Amino acid sequence: MPLTDTARALPARQTLPAEERHATELAFLAAHDDGPRPPGWLLTPRSVITFVCGSGDEALKLPKPHETLPGQLVIAPKFVGERALVERCVVTLAGDRGLLLVGEPGTAKSMLSELLSAAVCGTSALTVQGTAGTTEDALRYGWNYALLLAQGPTPQALVDSPLLSAMRSGQVARVEEITRCLPEVQDALVSILSDRRMSVPELSGTHDAQVAAAPGFTVIATANLRDRGVSEMSAALKRRFNFETVHPIADVDAETALVKRQATAAVERAGAAFAVDDAVLDVLVTVFRDLRAGRSAEGWDVERPGTVMSTAEAVQVAASLGVAAAYLPGGDSLDLVPGHLLGVVRKDDPADHARLLGYWDGPVRRRAEDGSATWRRLWDLRENLR
Repeated sequence: MPLTDTARALPARQTLPAEERHATELAFLAAHDDGPRPPGWLLTPRSVITFVCGSGDEALKLPKPHETLPGQLVIAPKFVGERALVERCVVTLAGDRGLLLVGEPGTAKSMLSELLSAAVCGTSALTVQGTAGTTEDALRYGWNYALLLAQGPTPQALVDSPLLSAMRSGQVARVEEITRCLPEVQDALVSILSDRRMSVPELSGTHDAQVAAAPGFTVIATANLRDRGVSEMSAALKRRFNFETVHPIADVDAETALVKRQATAAVERAGAAFAVDDAVLDVLVTVFRDLRAGRSAEGWDVERPGTVMSTAEAVQVAASLGVAAAYLPGGDSLDLVPGHLLGVVRKDDPADHARLLGYWDGPVRRRAEDGSATWRRLWDLRENLR
């Protein structure tokens, strides 16, 4: 079937990396603050924090006119969390320490890692995704085997890992889900973070046998608390990282706004407008927060499910509601909430189904009895959880 004109007009990429998505803000901040920068940094530490956390309602102004940039700009917040956490992360990176972001799944650790990398060095692409199958080559280097067979071990046959590329260029390397890697793979980082160089024994006797890190090189890693013990980090590697815990969003209004903003963007990428009522989003975020905390906003005890009721999961459910409203209209988005919640809680433990029913029989029923029409409708949908 030939592509339609509409299909040909679709963008080539569904999403853009942070450095492209926020290119104007990054260029503006570079021109706005000409203060001292750590070696290899594109922005000052203060501007990196502003890029991640936003400038509030303040419109920053350029000290002098620029040919391609606006004279003033409000920097939008991109990470919803403690500013003090971001400040500590920036100080860690400026001091050439490795940074390890830990927390429950779905707390935006990867997003924060991407934003910091984009602001510090202009790229978030030097990334290794940690898995049980990740090999040491992914952190060190590999070989172009055709050249290796033809020439032997030469610099031309060497294939840099993202980490080695970051060392050569003085940029930030990212290692996602580091505790999913086997311990012997993780420990490839120990000497790199200590000595700031990587040995290539196959090239011994040449000046390429040692690759020294250029100024600006550092590593940001992430790890889920749920993965603790999967591949425990060695004490030697732990000492080479500063640990920062990324907590769930504390403020309900901030979390609701984030869910709406990111779900709206997801539905727009799907080619539609977001049309889910705010009341439905309020209910959705409230349910996630109650189940995550094990306690409702009113102080009623709630049995926590085994799965993580993260903000990221709430965004996915809200986006699904938005897509359904756009492409399968005719019903109330609230009617779809129980089914999507059941899909979320059943991911890890079948017993979580009973816990979700218990939540319906507790806070949902009590709120319905207090006279809320929305919660009354949600209580009436209990049969959809069967």
